[in-house]
Amino acid sequence: MSSTVHTLPQKTTKFKKMKSFQIPDTFKSPVIGAIKEFRRKQDKMKKDFTPTLLDFGPVRFLIARHFGFCYGVENAVETAYQIIKDYPTQNIYLLSEMIHNPEVNRDLLDQGVRFIMDTSGRQLIPWEELTADDIVIIPAFGTTLEIQAKLAELGIQTEHYDTTCPFVEKVWKRASSIGQSEYTIVIHGKPAHEETRATFSHARQNAPTVIVKDMKEAQKLATYIRGEKPAELFYEEFKGQYSEGFTVEKDLQRIGVVNQTTMLASDTQAIADYLKQVMIETYEGSDITAHFADTRDTLCYATNDNQSATYGLLEEPADLCIVAGGYNSSNTSHLVELCEAKLPTYFIENAAKILDHHLIRHYDLHEKVEKVTEHYLPDSSPVTIMLTCGASCPDKVVEDILIRLLSFYPAAKSLDETMEAFI
Repeated sequence: MSSTVHTLPQKTTKFKKMKSFQIPDTFKSPVIGAIKEFRRKQDKMKKDFTPTLLDFGPVRFLIARHFGFCYGVENAVETAYQIIKDYPTQNIYLLSEMIHNPEVNRDLLDQGVRFIMDTSGRQLIPWEELTADDIVIIPAFGTTLEIQAKLAELGIQTEHYDTTCPFVEKVWKRASSIGQSEYTIVIHGKPAHEETRATFSHARQNAPTVIVKDMKEAQKLATYIRGEKPAELFYEEFKGQYSEGFTVEKDLQRIGVVNQTTMLASDTQAIADYLKQVMIETYEGSDITAHFADTRDTLCYATNDNQSATYGLLEEPADLCIVAGGYNSSNTSHLVELCEAKLPTYFIENAAKILDHHLIRHYDLHEKVEKVTEHYLPDSSPVTIMLTCGASCPDKVVEDILIRLLSFYPAAKSLDETMEAFI
């Protein structure tokens, strides 16, 4: 089998500290960009999580301090579009969605890029259709060692097209470190998520590994740590979430917790604290480090910043919140969970979901369906709307939503007039 080595300019092959990325203009927003730059200059250390107020008179917007494309997403987007530009006649594939955002993925499909799998891992294009001359991009979530081996078997070289987020790789290194110290790895993550599947694949090479998706599953795991349930039930309760050869009696004596980088920080910390306490109680009198690895939180900076900014946003009074992003975006769904606990929250992909002044089509996280809600905008004045999005949502989507909502208030001040303070 012949093999063609594709290379990219040095600036797109790997991550560089404080790198500035070239993002297609179609995803940019002069409005959101100006606000972000204004806040960045005011708060270079990123310690102020209060939202930005845009006061148009009859309607006011509270814009979260941090949101939108993160470092890993920007790298992935830039790399993909650079490849499209540099290899216009080449077959270009993505293992799965580049990021969990429909706007970006739809545009990549329009550019001729094809997805080999869907987000659940279901094969869309048979491996047999690929050749060594094809370009395969590994998305920001990373991929499993098994898929890497399959690509190598086909003669496909991915080192220049691997956009795995460095914060995901950080989790893999952490898992490797505690695994080599003979701890079992407990991954807090969503079992079906691409990132968790990749982390599980890498972790189980170094140590016994099990996935817990939430506190409820962590509590189930604790019953086996304490020996309260027969070991054979573990294999049914955690089916598909443990590594081959996992032995309950032996492998739950020493554990360490890592996570999918987009999970809620508070949830991961609560699970780690809970399991640590279980080990303290189970092995009373023993040195806790002999049973629980001291792992620091492994969430990425963007997830931390976005969640902290959401907490800051929620300290302000408002009538409703709009959260924008892909419905399968883990980090975005957690922002929705935080917001809906305090006020009416509408999770939408883009401005087109705002049907008119009275109707909005939005995603229900709990029922996993889109719904249409009437009278989502109150009749009172002024109306205060919170606005944020996840780490994979383009700024342009947020701007479109703001402008769409603003259009329902003809007496409002103009966008140009309101933005003068940020220019």
